[in-house]
Amino acid sequence: MNEVAKASAVPGWPRTLAYIAWVLLMACFFAEVEIQIEGASGWAAKLPTWRIESHWLLDIFWGGRPMTGYHAWVFSFMALAFFAPLVFFAQYTWRAAAQALAGVMLFWMVEDLAWFIFNPAFGWSRFAPEHVPWHKHWLLGVPADYWIGVGGAALIFWLMNRK
Repeated sequence: MNEVAKASAVPGWPRTLAYIAWVLLMACFFAEVEIQIEGASGWAAKLPTWRIESHWLLDIFWGGRPMTGYHAWVFSFMALAFFAPLVFFAQYTWRAAAQALAGVMLFWMVEDLAWFIFNPAFGWSRFAPEHVPWHKHWLLGVPADYWIGVGGAALIFWLMNRK
């Protein structure tokens, strides 16, 4: 095992917190990319892409939002990006896979929130169900997906670092 792989295999909260900080930074940068792509029209509403507006599987796995070609490809690409270190360092462990999964979950929740905050067409004042029709389920002032994604990521990070 090379030195980089050995260092990344060391568990602990300092390494996890550094990873989380990196994920947050990536999410903010990608939110800005998506703002440039989508503008004020969230959820790829005006992009030249295919859309499936309703299907019972979308209600279960996609929060009732439409599935678009844009989202299918960008979500797949980001999953590949988060799991790339497992391939590059031949580090096929449950710990590495769990970290990648938690990272991608946290990434999408933070990226989505940052999209609203940074987007000149939205901001905090328009981050509400009446202005965001593609988020169909809200809980305690945010889309319910956020609680599931951040809660799931937090649970994984905790399980990875418990003694």
